[in-house]
Amino acid sequence: MKKASTILSLAVAMSSAQLAFANNDTPPEYSKGEVLVLLSSENVMQLTEGKTEPTGYYLNEFGVPAKALMDAGYKLVLATPKGNAPSVDNKSVIPQYFDGGEAQMREIQSFVASLEGIDDTLSLSEVIAQGLGEYEGVFIPGGHAPLIDLANNPQVGEILSHFHNEGKPTAAICHGPIALLSGQSNPQTFELALKSGEQATSDSWIYEGYKMTIFSTPEEAYFESTLDDTSLLYYPADAMAQAGGKMEYKEMWAPNVVVDRELITGQNPFSDELLAEKLLQQLNSQSN
Repeated sequence: MKKASTILSLAVAMSSAQLAFANNDTPPEYSKGEVLVLLSSENVMQLTEGKTEPTGYYLNEFGVPAKALMDAGYKLVLATPKGNAPSVDNKSVIPQYFDGGEAQMREIQSFVASLEGIDDTLSLSEVIAQGLGEYEGVFIPGGHAPLIDLANNPQVGEILSHFHNEGKPTAAICHGPIALLSGQSNPQTFELALKSGEQATSDSWIYEGYKMTIFSTPEEAYFESTLDDTSLLYYPADAMAQAGGKMEYKEMWAPNVVVDRELITGQNPFSDELLAEKLLQQLNSQSN
C-alpha cells in the first residue's frame, strides 16, 4: 500500500511539473533570477489639434523578448505606474510583426495572457518599497504608451538609476527608450519644453553621452501618415538627442540594437529578437 501511495504521489508531482512547463513557468530551482518589466498604465495618447489615439504596448515588442527571458530561466515581474492591467495596442496584433506567421502571433498572445500579474501588475511605488536589489535587469517594451507616463516619471527615474548605478542590464525597444528620459532631475520640466516646441535641456541625465536608438523620425513620420490630420506632440528621436543621447539608426524597419555599457536599445518592432538576444547575453554574463 505504501508503494502504491508513493507511486501516486510521484505521478501527481510529475503532472504538476509538466503543467508548469506547459504554462511557461520555470521551476524555482532552475530560475536564474528576476527581471523587472516596466509597462505603461495608459491606453489613450494625446495628439495635436486636441485629438487622441488608442495605444498600449506592442504585442511582439513585449511578448517576444519576455518569452525568450522566461525560456532562458528568468522570472518576470510586471509593473506599471498605477499597478493596473496594461493594454495591448490592437494595431500590433497582426502577423506582419511575427514574420507573417499567424500561429506565432497567437502563441505570443497566449503567452502574454498567461503571464503572472498581467491583469494586476505591481505599482511602481510597490516595486520601490519592496526593494530593487533582487532584480537582475529591467526591460521596457514599446508601443507609444510609454510617452504618456514613463517618460516624465520620477519613480521610473529612481528605478532606472538603481540599475544604472549597479551596472545591471537595462533594455528598451522601439518607444520604450523614451522612458530613459525619466532618469534626470526634472523629467517633467524637460517634457514640458518638448511639448512647447522649445529646445529642451536635460538636468543630470544618467544616460548623457550613451550610444542608443529609438523609433526613428522617418518611421514616426510613417506612423503619423496613418493619423487623421494630427501628429505627435514631439518626436521621440529628437527628444533623446536633445537630452544628450548619441543616436544611431538604420534604415526604416531594419532590425537595429545598440549596446552601450548596461544599456540595450532597439529601434523598432522588428528588433525584438535581436534585443532579446543581446539582453540575455548581458544577463547571463553577469550571472557567470
